[in-house]
Amino acid sequence: MILQLHKGEAPSQVRSQLTELLKGIPYDEVVEVEQELINEGLPVEEVLKFCDIHTAVLDGQIDQSGAKAIPVGHPLDTFLKENRELEKLLLELREVLAGMDSWEEKAQAGDLESLTLKLTVLFNSLSDVDKHYRRKEYLLFPFLEKNNITGPPTVMWGKHDEVRAMLKSSLEALSGPEVSNIAGLRDTAERILKPAARAIPDMIMKEEEILFPMTMDVLTESEWYEIYRQTPEIGFCLYDPAEEWQPGDMNIAAISLKDEFNGGIVRLPSGSFSVEELTALLNTLPIDVTFVDKDDKVRFFTQGAHRIFDRNRAILGRDVRQCHPPGSVHIVEQILADFKSGKQSSAPFWIRMGNKFIYINYFPLRDKTGKYLGTIEFSQDLTGLRALEGEQRLLSYGQ
Repeated sequence: MILQLHKGEAPSQVRSQLTELLKGIPYDEVVEVEQELINEGLPVEEVLKFCDIHTAVLDGQIDQSGAKAIPVGHPLDTFLKENRELEKLLLELREVLAGMDSWEEKAQAGDLESLTLKLTVLFNSLSDVDKHYRRKEYLLFPFLEKNNITGPPTVMWGKHDEVRAMLKSSLEALSGPEVSNIAGLRDTAERILKPAARAIPDMIMKEEEILFPMTMDVLTESEWYEIYRQTPEIGFCLYDPAEEWQPGDMNIAAISLKDEFNGGIVRLPSGSFSVEELTALLNTLPIDVTFVDKDDKVRFFTQGAHRIFDRNRAILGRDVRQCHPPGSVHIVEQILADFKSGKQSSAPFWIRMGNKFIYINYFPLRDKTGKYLGTIEFSQDLTGLRALEGEQRLLSYGQ
């Protein structure tokens, strides 16, 4: 029946055949069919071309009754909760796009710019799905390939790239001249924004009805733990897991000590720390520190008890531009460009937040040869320091 689709037969006709003859397809057989078609010589490009039609035909016909339960905190649990956050954004986006009839009034009221800005913010947030997809591509798919499941991951990776391209096109269109009037914004919404908004829920369906149940059957606990350990290196999508997960049949402590930082020690030119000591040191500093790498991705932030600006692990791996309001992105880009070119060596700011006086400074990190390694942000509440007078030469703890 899938081959009938590729030969050009009407999807509605094939759907009726599926409904009549199968009454529900086990999720693992969907994967087997796709892999078998590719093994028999059907080009991946051809499968990719008709993937959306496959999805439409199979939607509602996939039997998940044999799927295993997913434990709280498990890597798949994180994927699922990220999908729920994506769905919240998509619902908000659909509501905005569904209100196109009122856009004319907004344009007349001078609110066209704010409407475009709202759409830009929503698509900026949706672009965080890149981390969700990269975790599948670089952590999950390799283990499937070890189990000789190569076709479906290849096809899904191709669909990831399509979604990325659609989100990128949406953001480019929203910042272009075509949205300078209401007619242009309507046209952009129909041609670019709406298709992009539909692409993500289609992927969610493929993940939750086919991919995730199948991977629960195929991967071992130790393979899942490898994925779990490496997940923070890529980052989370719109969600920061609160629950930890540990496989039931593994000595986690022994694994951690075996291969992390030469037995848990970080060795530096002027000394060394255990990972526990270094973590405590950074989180005890009276400043907030955030590190952005040479590719402009957020890689680290301290987690002190009194952070000035909220941070959660969902920003890890995210382009730093997407962590700032659209109105200030040009400032971020200028700082990065000046640091990379060597034009500047710091970028200080100070602002008031209520009764607090906040000092913020950015510095480029460079190696011994001057090569740019990234940018570090320091933020500090100077309110108490600015109020100091006289001297304190004897030990006196503050209350």
